Amino acid sequence: MAKMSDAKIKANKKWDENNKERKNYINKRSIARNFVKKSATKDDLTELKELIEIREKEF
Repeated sequence: MAKMSDAKIKANKKWDENNKERKNYINKRSIARNFVKKSATKDDLTELKELIEIREKEF
């Protein structure tokens, strides 16, 4: 992978600082998806389904 330019590094840092909530949301979503895809047991998936159903009723 090519080294990022100083301008790109600066732009990324500025975006991160200006979009902290969005960055946290994306990070948490990624962690959740990876857990489901790679680590979750059947019991974990059952529990998550129940939590999702409860959460969906809030909308």
